[in-house]
Amino acid sequence: MDPVFHQVKLNGAELAYYERGQARADAPSLVFVHATGFHARLWDYQAEAFPDLHSIAVDLRGHGRSEKLAAGSWRIFAEDLVALLEFLQLSNVIGISHSMGAHAMADAAALCDRFARLVLLDPTVLEPQAYQSDNDFRAHFPGGKHPASKRRNQFESVDDMVARLAPKSSFPLMDERIFRDYCQWGLLPAAGGGFVLACPPDIEAEVYMTSRSNSDIYQSIARVEIPVLIVRAQSPAPGSFMDFSSSPTWPGLVDVFPNAVEQHWSDCSHFIPMQRPQAVVELIREQVARWGEA
Repeated sequence: MDPVFHQVKLNGAELAYYERGQARADAPSLVFVHATGFHARLWDYQAEAFPDLHSIAVDLRGHGRSEKLAAGSWRIFAEDLVALLEFLQLSNVIGISHSMGAHAMADAAALCDRFARLVLLDPTVLEPQAYQSDNDFRAHFPGGKHPASKRRNQFESVDDMVARLAPKSSFPLMDERIFRDYCQWGLLPAAGGGFVLACPPDIEAEVYMTSRSNSDIYQSIARVEIPVLIVRAQSPAPGSFMDFSSSPTWPGLVDVFPNAVEQHWSDCSHFIPMQRPQAVVELIREQVARWGEA
């Protein structure tokens, strides 16, 4: 079944989310959170695999159908997520998230008691010293502009977007259905005709540029006592600058969480849920089964 679309004003932003089923006391709710530049409907493949469970997939602020507001600090994404869970009065949540969304979800789990388990897919949580200063990071981008700000933002149709992006960057790694969902739900009608990206390039660029803004993330992680599964993608080459081919996750992160385990998918890019969607479904099945045992 298609999900039900909702919008609600919380924490100063109009937030959009997609819901399947109804929350139950005898089963977990699945909550999905996407990466920078993506949107909630990237999780359709995984959400559809659990028709008997309640699930929501969230468009973070600036993304998808949520209000086009810049974040400034990554902490705001966690605060938005907490506000939504509190509004929905959800409990027994199994959180499934990717990249920046996984950073936000780990932070949110320390700010509320709504989560039962977390699945963090290549979370963008850098080494602790990275949060002490962002000067070295910003030096990579003369003029303070991230390359994402120059992303193409005009398309004639979904098919136009598919044709233009299919051979570029890391898109060839994506599962065909996932890539189609990215294009279909990643566009909004433009005022003058055609379509524009649902995550404007300037907002995506700012999210990348503020990736070291949440200096409290490690204090949060140390307080998350629920079971956490981290899936880390292939390690970057020594001295290489962060890109989408390898993992941004600090290898020592698993030891900071009080109750975490890690799987290292050393032959997979950063786009774990898009590249191996069925493998992610199996991970979620395992977490649902363990929730039931508990």
